[in-house]
Amino acid sequence: MLNKFHTTSKTRQLGQGMTEYIIIVALIAIAAIATYTYFGSAIRNQTAGIAQEISGQQSTAAITDAQAAANSARTEAKNTKGLATYNNANANAGN
Repeated sequence: MLNKFHTTSKTRQLGQGMTEYIIIVALIAIAAIATYTYFGSAIRNQTAGIAQEISGQQSTAAITDAQAAANSARTEAKNTKGLATYNNANANAGN
């Protein structure tokens, strides 16, 4: 009987550890998605500029697009977001 209790307790501990791991991975994924949402176009344009320079082409347009995307991300980051401005943000996004 004691051996059965010990096995059940060990299984519960392993399950708890896996649950904590899944929660941490989910939080990291959410942070990565949010970062990519704000800075994704800037990163894509910078990568495109690097690829064009490596291939010997001009990358002025890609660099300009990256700068514009970075400025847009900076402006978006300065906006206060919360439940108080939720309806206003959704109304503006539909326009």
